[in-house]
Amino acid sequence: MIVTTKKLFEAAYGKYAIGAYNINNLEQTMGLFRGNLMSKAPFIIQISKGSRDYTDKEMLQSIIVAADKVFPEAVFAVHLDHGDEETCYDCINSGFYSSVMIDASHLNFEENIATTKRVVEAAHAKGLVVEAELGQLGGVEEHVQVSEEEAKLTNPAQAREFVDRTGCDSLAVAIGTSHGAFKFSGSQSLHFDVLAEIQKQLPGFPLVMHGSSSVPQDEVERINKTGGKLQGAKGVDADQFKRAAELGVTKINIDTDGRLVWTRVLVNTSSSTPKCSTSASPAKFSWMNTPNSLPARMKNWAVPESWMRSENWSANNLAVFSVMRRDADVGFPACVPFSMIQSQEIKLS
Repeated sequence: MIVTTKKLFEAAYGKYAIGAYNINNLEQTMGLFRGNLMSKAPFIIQISKGSRDYTDKEMLQSIIVAADKVFPEAVFAVHLDHGDEETCYDCINSGFYSSVMIDASHLNFEENIATTKRVVEAAHAKGLVVEAELGQLGGVEEHVQVSEEEAKLTNPAQAREFVDRTGCDSLAVAIGTSHGAFKFSGSQSLHFDVLAEIQKQLPGFPLVMHGSSSVPQDEVERINKTGGKLQGAKGVDADQFKRAAELGVTKINIDTDGRLVWTRVLVNTSSSTPKCSTSASPAKFSWMNTPNSLPARMKNWAVPESWMRSENWSANNLAVFSVMRRDADVGFPACVPFSMIQSQEIKLS
């Protein structure tokens, strides 16, 4: 069931953050749905400009529509990540997305406001919600490239004015995270003091933390052992998500972790199994893509509407986020890199 991020954020605020995961293909889509169903967690599917261009925007949209039918219990939003104005309008008019992000953070304050406001007006007219960005994260993510010198933290004094003048529904803030696998290099660190001040300026308003992949060190090590060069790769400590959620962060963006797993499967399989069988079936190594083959415990869950009541969202207000990590013993060459999911739960109380 596709919902707006606004509905998800209302239930999450102050207690936990919703995982928002970038996907590019069928395998990532199936892994994402399975992992979040296993943990009974609502989630956000993020589609970037790059993933829309990877095959064709209609191809990825059709995969998600099919997954919604295969997994009717799933509660999720479909969100455009780091969109420019033209791409935002295309997604708004598609009738498929429930949320878009307009990233005009590279513009000056007034131009950012003007651009964001235009997108907000178009989106709200169609019932969609809008994420905007104030401040700039360092690092590289597809077409978004910001050096550490160019990166700038969100100015808390501007946050209230920005939200009031644009009408945006959530705000991505720069508090020291960065895009990519090399976070917190040089002088970078998380600035919870800045986040706390932003929350004071915007009490109860949903905040978003980009660049939040944990960059699992065992994945980095396995990639490096088979020829990778990711020395110094470092991510966000998962323990810090709890504090961020308490300070108003309701959405945590994860992209690099999925890319790491994909890379690891490719390099490990190609090096350990140079002569791959072309007759093997992906079904041998993953659950079949039909509801009848899902684990029995999945068939008896409550209807999706009950998930939206905050008291039912995991015991003790758990923040549930999925770490896409494929079982190392599967061994199928790059066909089902997200066939197995391990979920991790962070207690917030």
